[in-house]
Order: sequence, then C-alpha cells, then structure tokens
Amino acid sequence: MTPFDSPKQSLAGISAEAHASLLAAAADVVLVIDADGVILDLSTNADNLPDAIHTNWVGKPWLETVAADSRAKIQRLLKDAASEGRPAWRHINVPAEEVRGADLPLSFCAVAAGPKGRVIAFGRDMRAQSEMQQQLVDAQQTMERDYLRLRHMESRYRILFDLTSEGVLVVEAKSLKIIEANPAAGITLGEPVRRLIGRNLLDCIDSTARSAVSKLLDKVQSNGKPDETITKIPGSKARLTLSASVMREEEGELFLLRVAASNQQQPASGSAAQGALVLSVLERAPDAFVVTDSSGEVLAANKAFVDLAELGRPEQALGESLDRWLGRAGVDLNVLLANLRQRSTVRLFATTFRSESGSAIPVEISAVSVPNANGEQAGLGFTIRDIGRRLGSDARARHDMPRSVEQLTELVGRVPLREIVGETTELIEKLCIDAALQLTQDNRATASEILGLSRQSLYVKLRQYGLGNLGGEDK
Repeated sequence: MTPFDSPKQSLAGISAEAHASLLAAAADVVLVIDADGVILDLSTNADNLPDAIHTNWVGKPWLETVAADSRAKIQRLLKDAASEGRPAWRHINVPAEEVRGADLPLSFCAVAAGPKGRVIAFGRDMRAQSEMQQQLVDAQQTMERDYLRLRHMESRYRILFDLTSEGVLVVEAKSLKIIEANPAAGITLGEPVRRLIGRNLLDCIDSTARSAVSKLLDKVQSNGKPDETITKIPGSKARLTLSASVMREEEGELFLLRVAASNQQQPASGSAAQGALVLSVLERAPDAFVVTDSSGEVLAANKAFVDLAELGRPEQALGESLDRWLGRAGVDLNVLLANLRQRSTVRLFATTFRSESGSAIPVEISAVSVPNANGEQAGLGFTIRDIGRRLGSDARARHDMPRSVEQLTELVGRVPLREIVGETTELIEKLCIDAALQLTQDNRATASEILGLSRQSLYVKLRQYGLGNLGGEDK
C-alpha cells in the first residue's frame, strides 16, 4: 500500500459524514471495531449481501461472526492493525447460520484508525471468485476423469490390439508409413514388429502386387468404403488378403489394414455357404429387416431398414429400442413382445413407422422369436413392409359403409333422431372394440389401454356386444 504524500493538507476539512461515505465506497463491507474486537458500526456497499449482517453483527465480537477455521485469521488481522504493520488481505468465511444461506466468503484487511485502539476493517465479497474457483476445480476434475478414462480405453485398445489373432496395421495415408503393427501382423508378414514400424507399406508387398495395393488404397481413400484385395509378400508364394478402411484424425487420414492368409482357394462348406447366402439375401431384401434382443433393442438391421428410418448408416440403429420408430410409442412394441412371448410369431401387424425426419409411414410387421438352447428367447426378428402404395384400395375398402350403417340411414324420417344417434354410437363402439381386439391379437389388457378404457369397462362392453372369448382365461 502506498500512502498519501500530504494527507493533512489534501484531506483537511472533510466532515465525518464524508469520511463515512468514503469508507463505505471503499469496500463491500466496512466494520468499525473497538479495542476489544467488538463491532461498533458497519456499512455494506453490495446490494446482494445478506441483511443479517446489518441486524446481527453490531455489538457482537468479530470473532463470533466468522467460521471456526477463520478465527485465527481475525486475531492476526487485529494484531497487525494494532502494531500498525502493513495491512494484508485474508480470506474469511462467514458461516451459513450467520447469513441464512450458504457460507459467505469475504476477504478482509484491517487498519488502525483513531484513538483507543479502534480498527476499521475493509471486506470484499468473494462469492464470484469462489464460484469461478469452484468451476475451475470442477473442470479440472472432469478433465482428470476424462484423461483417466482415455488412458483406460487406450490400455484396453492396446491389449486387444496386441492379443488379437488377426494381423492389423495402422498406416499414414499420405506417406504410407506404418506407424503401428500388432504381433499377428509381424507373423503374417514375416517381419518383427520393430522392423515394420516406420517402413513404407509397399516395401512389405511383393513388387508384382504393389500396383493393386496402391489402387486399393486410392479407392478406399476416395469413397471412404472398406475394400480388400489379394496380395503376397516378397520371397513367399503364400497369398494374403489385405482389407483396408480409412480413418480420419486431426493430423490427417490413416489406413487401418487387416492382413490374413488368403482362403480364396478353399471353397466354403455347404452350411457356411448357405448361411452367407441367407445373410446376403436379408441384407439386400426390399423389406426392412431388423434383429433385436428380447427387450426390443436393435442388434442388427439391413439396408432397407436404414433407408426406411432415414439413418445415415446401420450403426446408428444399434442399441436403440425399436419403439423409437414405431407409431404408438410404448404400445406397439409391448403388443408385439407380448404376442411373441405367447405365440412366438406375429403376422401382418398394422401400425405406422416414424422416420428420423418425423414422417409417418403405414407398415405391416411380421415377427418371429428365436429360442436358444435353453428354450428362452435369444433374439427377435422383425420384417417391416411399407404398405403406403396399396393404401388407396385399402382405404376405400375401409371407408365403404357397412350394411348396418346403410340400414341406419334408412331410418331417417321414420325414427326419432335421438334413437338413430344411440344406435350409431353403439355401432361405432362395437367396430372400435372389434378393431382393437384384432390389432392386439385378442389381448384385452392392451386393447383397453389403446381404447382408453379400464379393463372392467371393456369387459362390460364385450358382454354387451357379444365380442371376445370371455369364457377363457383373462389376458
């Protein structure tokens, strides 16, 4: 602190009120303390400071207004002020019970003023700084947790990378320099890993196959789609399958290469070939096909499903609930799962399909439950067919007036309107209940939920209209 050069001349003639205004403007809180450490008077300059400071502090020892861990600092402030030493700012915490809220952080310095050991303490509100410090601490802890998580992920990646039986190379796209290789790749290429790192990829390929490998890498880099080719290494007649895909990082593009002994000469066994053919057919089928677990979470989806849902790639559907795309959220999937548990198959379940753009598409769903060796559900398969093209004829068929409605219209002029309305209402109720039972495969609990009725009310109406099989066990 630098003192005034001539305070007696420059500050002469200032009244006590002016001194009070100057002191009040100098800090957020100003305390006038006697020689015994008791607060004689105070002033607050910040509007957001608690009112309890004004009402509770005057007449109390300063030590009793602060938290226990701050009392030694108060004693130090008073001691420094009494010795007229250089004032120092110290962080003080005011406990919550004093200010009726969270602990109040203040920074104080004290200077001796006037006779009889009187001290003036200047306080600054440190809540904004404390909040920033807390945010900094939280951000630092978040960074440390993220860093630890990344280290664990890197450790798992490294273990998997080293232990996998398939040869893997990571190659810089611009220079074709190998920057990572696992032990399996070294065995396949006939070189130790330490000799592969830093070498040009084409140096590890037979000269007769380098042109094909270069074309493969250019093609993968240009269209971003994985591809593969057959190649061989120098000094060996063994043929290798080189599969390439591209990865993009901040530093540039990298190739992820998988190398394995080629089995091109070995024809696939009958069952394996049939399995591959079935998978290929399902992938290229015009109807959407999706496989889920027993709870409806997507495990695999074909291209038609990705197109129907308007997703960018199949991976975006994995792990999501099929309920995300079905028309009546929380209802359709539950109906399908309940019927699959009871009957193992569902045919031509009519609903709507919501794409990512929000459009609703009328579809029919057929599903099957596949059990495991223990007889439990191992997976569910759903075929989803877009029926929008044939809605015209179906819609006309649905809107054709049934014979009972025609009969009702013939009553106009012969029967009072009130009776016609009553019969029409009963007809509509009967048609809606019948449609709900067909939609839910006669599952009355779900039908009541769709209709917005209690189960008791639904049973009354079923008996009234003679619908459903009420003699069986309740579903």
